Amino acid sequence: LLGRKSETVRSIDIVNEMGFSKPSVSIAMKKLREAGLVAVDRDGSIHLTESGQKEAESVYARHTVLYEWLKKIGVDEKTAAADACLMEYVISNETYEAIRTNTDKEQ
Repeated sequence: LLGRKSETVRSIDIVNEMGFSKPSVSIAMKKLREAGLVAVDRDGSIHLTESGQKEAESVYARHTVLYEWLKKIGVDEKTAAADACLMEYVISNETYEAIRTNTDKEQ
């Protein structure tokens, strides 16, 4: 999402946007680089690799479905956003697909 807002994204932008500590972001960036999901230029600009872009799109799609579903069942927007962030990584694919399918049917 930061990449959509700005041409360049650096670790400090993630720190400021997400409220994480600099060391936490540094550790996360190292893990993402090692996994081949991001590349970092000499100037510190972070770019998603092709596989990183696919993973980001998948996570964002899950987040969006969960966020909309939580709002639909009466959760306020702020809580729905926070809970969707937590849920998108821990629920099974089976549960996610059931929520997505049900949400699609209701629309």
